[in-house]
Amino acid sequence: MHIPLGYSVASLAGLAGVLVWRAREGRTAVTAKKILLPPLGMATGFIMFAVPKFRVPLTWGLAAFFIGAVVLAYPLLLTSSLERTGDVVMMRRSGAFFSVVIVLAAIRYLARGYFDSLLTMEQTGALFFVLAFGMILRWRMSMFLKFRALAQQREDYAPALLSRD
Repeated sequence: MHIPLGYSVASLAGLAGVLVWRAREGRTAVTAKKILLPPLGMATGFIMFAVPKFRVPLTWGLAAFFIGAVVLAYPLLLTSSLERTGDVVMMRRSGAFFSVVIVLAAIRYLARGYFDSLLTMEQTGALFFVLAFGMILRWRMSMFLKFRALAQQREDYAPALLSRD
């Protein structure tokens, strides 16, 4: 299993970028738009399957999606939650959140080295895209449902707060 140096450097740079982005994102209020836009934007990546060299058997794609959605999303769900702070909803991450992101990146890095020896680089990239999409979609949809419940809670209590004045 030989992983090119350029891929290793790019992977570490990507991981650093994700960690910085997540740290900065955690300091601002959560909105439905901030939750839903990343998976919607990411979904445009499925256009890669229009190019034949990226195509994989449907069963492989479904397996990658479900591994991402069921197995890899689980640690993200455990280490992040939403809470109301005044009139806004904020993301609250456990201390383990960034460790989980680093471990997921390491798993991806090591698995990619293995799969690159069995599949073409394009097929490996396609499978890892589908895996990541499954993970992000489940995590973000769970966050959106929690966000909606917290936002609804604010609307339910607003009339009571107004009548106290």
